[in-house]
Amino acid sequence: MNHALPARQTLLADLATLADCARAEGFACIAARREHGAQSVDIPGPQVAILLQGRKQVSSATQLLAFEPGDLFLTTRACRIDVINTPDAASGLYLTAVIPLCAEVLEAARLLWAEPLPQPGQALARLPIEEFATALPLWRQALAEGRYAEARLVLAGMVVTLCRRGHGSLLLPPEPTLATQVQALVADQPERDWQSRDLEQALSLSGATLRRRLAAERTSLRQLIVEARLARAMELLYTTRWPLKTVAARVGYRSARSFSQRFQQRYGLDPARIGNQLPD
Repeated sequence: MNHALPARQTLLADLATLADCARAEGFACIAARREHGAQSVDIPGPQVAILLQGRKQVSSATQLLAFEPGDLFLTTRACRIDVINTPDAASGLYLTAVIPLCAEVLEAARLLWAEPLPQPGQALARLPIEEFATALPLWRQALAEGRYAEARLVLAGMVVTLCRRGHGSLLLPPEPTLATQVQALVADQPERDWQSRDLEQALSLSGATLRRRLAAERTSLRQLIVEARLARAMELLYTTRWPLKTVAARVGYRSARSFSQRFQQRYGLDPARIGNQLPD
């Protein structure tokens, strides 16, 4: 008798309950109700995503991966991907639990490793959830009980396990960039009317220095503000059922139409295609 499928279904059902857990932090449940694709989606850093319902296809410049419920989607470093998300035929829902591997988790894993770094491996990987059938319930229970230090400790152990299996990029500290700092500031307050002087003050830089350093990183202040706002908008479109005009306002757009146009230009996706919005 094959017990693998029932065990997988039980674990997925257990993880799915976190979507309604008021005390859960450090993860997001991404939902969609229509099939859709998005281009050039930036993943800001290491994360683990667990497909709970539906199907997912991911492609980068060098990799093409397909996921089904019970697959773990590992991103070992910042990257840009194209995705196609397909809801489950029976439930009509696409659902993924995304767990960003925060700086505290990664630093703890580096301390636990205490030996030469392993090979970096690929940026993207597909793994069966059964490989973490012990760790994930412990993580979920700690989150549900508000024991966030214990939850991070479980994730640090998972990172060490992943590195043993050839995903050493997780232990490589990211190179700090000014662009990353700018995007983090904007992402915290995407509705704010950000001006250069605001960021100059926050970063203790002159306007000329800010522009020069961003140019050296092949970007601009305007581009970073737009991308940070749209990335936050994508998160809201997946994690809430707000109407488009509400999402647009939350990320600094006065017009839902101009927001939709800019979003489609950036991702090749009409934001309404995600299908979560309730009627206005």
